[in-house]
Amino acid sequence: MCRLILATGEFSASEILGAAEAMSCGRTANHDGPTQVHPNGWGALWRRSDDPQGIGTHRDVRPLTESHHESPVAELKTDFLAVHARHATLAKNHGMQFTHPLTREGETTWHFMHNGFLPTVHRNLGMPESEFDSREYFDYIVPDGSRRLDEQETLARLRAIAPGGSSGNAIAVNRDFAYVIHWSTPGSSRSYFGMSRLRTERYTVIASEIIPDLAPADRWEPLPADSLTEIPLDRAARPARQGETINA
Repeated sequence: MCRLILATGEFSASEILGAAEAMSCGRTANHDGPTQVHPNGWGALWRRSDDPQGIGTHRDVRPLTESHHESPVAELKTDFLAVHARHATLAKNHGMQFTHPLTREGETTWHFMHNGFLPTVHRNLGMPESEFDSREYFDYIVPDGSRRLDEQETLARLRAIAPGGSSGNAIAVNRDFAYVIHWSTPGSSRSYFGMSRLRTERYTVIASEIIPDLAPADRWEPLPADSLTEIPLDRAARPARQGETINA
């Protein structure tokens, strides 16, 4: 299982990376889940105007606590950043090829970060057995050729996944849009797999845990369950105004 965080607007990349580190080592764990430490690699993606695809990425197989200082992430000047800290569910799925963000190139290049375990989703792709559930989930929930995701279609796809997993919480990003999928299978821990949102005048954060270093707990709100949040990246440079759907 993993931890996710994204920020849009005018924020400090160093503070967001620090928040991800706090989640990765269990400092902010306030849930009933069995996993508090997430040592099996980490990755980040951000909006990058000088990249042909508009997105920069970084991946490292080492724990975030040990390797963040060797990455460019803390020094970034960007209006969109997402970080993933990993705890591999299966021991065999270790290494760079399993480290998020996962990327699928095409007419629209997508990047994907997942928190959860979906060992049955390969069936929705017609595969006889699972090789890596996060990759299979990526290919299923973001159909090839897609440029945007539709909430009702996405939720229908999620509900069509056979029982046996935990969560489909994910961040999916292309050069124009970012999405937060907040969905868990019935019976999964709403405490561990819940997500929270912090809105300020300068930025918005969505994270797997409440991070007191960013704001007191009473400033955070639960992200609606069974939801798809769309973030147009050409508007990520400013935070959402009241009633706006930039982070619906």
